[in-house]
Amino acid sequence: MSHRANRVGEQMKKELSEIIGRKIKDPRIGFVTVTDVHVTGDLQQATVYISVLGDEEQRENTLKGLAKAKGFIRSEIGNRIRLRKTPEIVFEFDESIDYGNRIETLLTKIHNEDKQDDRNDEE
Repeated sequence: MSHRANRVGEQMKKELSEIIGRKIKDPRIGFVTVTDVHVTGDLQQATVYISVLGDEEQRENTLKGLAKAKGFIRSEIGNRIRLRKTPEIVFEFDESIDYGNRIETLLTKIHNEDKQDDRNDEE
């Protein structure tokens, strides 16, 4: 990824957090955190990674709400970031957070089992 694409991605991440948090009034959209934005080298497409507080239904509703507001979001980005052409936006869930939580749970389970084994060895 080019240096310029990285800069545009970082700027979009900042602006998207503001737009989603303050400008969109769709009740389907829950508490959204923009975790990352990957912009293609030609600046034509941007994949926006999000995490959503809530269950699977809340996550799906948020994605539907964001898809519905995509045109508005894109025009807002265009007004805030001066580019010849505003990148096409695709929203995806950031699976790395769930993955990290799963690893944390497994490590805690292993740690607790080790403690239990140590106690059994002492007896």
